[in-house]
Amino acid sequence: MDKEQKNIATPQDEHDSALEAFAVNATKYIGSTTSLLLHSFFFIGIFSLQWFGFSFERIMLILTTVVSLEAIYLSIFIQLTINRQSRQIEEVSEDVEEIQEDVEEISKDLDEIQEDVEEIQEDTKEINADVEGIQEHIESIEENVEDLSEELEKDDATDAAERNADMQKINKIENVLEELLQEVKKLKK
Repeated sequence: MDKEQKNIATPQDEHDSALEAFAVNATKYIGSTTSLLLHSFFFIGIFSLQWFGFSFERIMLILTTVVSLEAIYLSIFIQLTINRQSRQIEEVSEDVEEIQEDVEEISKDLDEIQEDVEEIQEDTKEINADVEGIQEHIESIEENVEDLSEELEKDDATDAAERNADMQKINKIENVLEELLQEVKKLKK
């Protein structure tokens, strides 16, 4: 039976529900201290009727009739309460079964998530290894760049020194040529 069908209330269901509620309240009341006291006073009162001229047989007839009717109704109320509780227990057991199914599904989902997490962890380890390899390559490249920079600086320094030396030689040659030109001019004169 669907939950929707269970939730649709008919006038008979409402009447049964009210009767069941009355039965539950009656059985709760009968099992209370107040009920014990009232029954005790009732029995004392019934037996006190002898002092007012009622015969013992008549009192016992009324008492047994009332007690029998009370016992019959009480047993009916108890049975109604038991039936109601049985239905509630059945509904609860259905809910428990549904919850167990949900728990099983959640457990399966958790297992899948755990597998995914493990795969992600493995991927992360691989990525970290790749990153370390890349970092090593970068460090190697940086070292090569530093070495090349140092060599270029040395080459630049060497080239600059050679240029300076060449410039000095050229300056010396120019000076010598000027001296020669001046000597040639002196000789021409």
